[in-house]
Amino acid sequence: MRRVAWALLLTVLEVHVAAAQSRPWPDRPIHLIVPFPAGSSSDIVARIVAKGLGERLGQQLVVENRPGASGNLGTEAVARATADGYTLGLANTSTHTLSPSLMAHPTYDPVKDFVPISMIGASPFVLALHPNVGAKTVPELIALARSAPGKLTFASAGPATLANLAGVLFAKTAHIELTPVSYRGSGQEILDVVAGRVDMAFATIPPTLPLIREDKVRAVAVTGPQRSPILSDVPTVAESGLPGYESVLWQALYAPAGTPAAIVTRLNAEVNAILRDSAAVDALGKLGVEAEPGTPQQLADRIAADLEKWHAVIVSAGIPPQ
Repeated sequence: MRRVAWALLLTVLEVHVAAAQSRPWPDRPIHLIVPFPAGSSSDIVARIVAKGLGERLGQQLVVENRPGASGNLGTEAVARATADGYTLGLANTSTHTLSPSLMAHPTYDPVKDFVPISMIGASPFVLALHPNVGAKTVPELIALARSAPGKLTFASAGPATLANLAGVLFAKTAHIELTPVSYRGSGQEILDVVAGRVDMAFATIPPTLPLIREDKVRAVAVTGPQRSPILSDVPTVAESGLPGYESVLWQALYAPAGTPAAIVTRLNAEVNAILRDSAAVDALGKLGVEAEPGTPQQLADRIAADLEKWHAVIVSAGIPPQ
């Protein structure tokens, strides 16, 4: 009798497992973990994508903000989540290519613990100078810096931030010396460039655009691989004499390692469709984000390349792990 009972129980369990496996994905809400505060630019990007995905998948995407430790807390939560397609994460340059080199005791592996889904887009910086700095082009700026090593200053939100590393990489590539001046936020640093208390900043484009148009700062170059659509008359650093230079804050969608390939393929197709929709492209563009549809492998290659690139910059700058 006991054997019969066990046999019936096993049969019931097998039926439930088979039923669960046969359910079409997704059959319940999907959680998108954003490792930054609500209202931040990354959060807004995530919500634009989440809205489109929810409509295309026929399921709600619940955005969960889990800020803390420069994005590491939320990213770690995704690494530990069940790999069933119901937990996704928003990644950016900082969480997946800077933090691993800056953490004394990493809590996740940016390659082994995740599966890439799709790049969303990238935001270049603009190299903005105070108008009294005697340079209107990158070559003129380099010549000026070489004439007085260390005299020119650039504003930075801290040594471990991408804006600071953009300046470090610029100086390294141009073989010049610049002196960083640290700030706690980008709002004050660009104001000090306007006031002339610091010579330049690698600034985010949207909030700097009015200052450029009012001639309160001079836009010398943008740091992306191509010109920005909203600053089309401003050349890139690369085309201004430093080929290969690039510093952008990219945003991407990813999932825990082990997420079924069919789900990753479906998500990639849907995200790419969103990134080709004019309304989504315009919404991202207002944030300074240039949409970049692509494959999971392209995102994986980008992460691998940036890990190597920024690790070398961090080491050369002597920035110790935290």
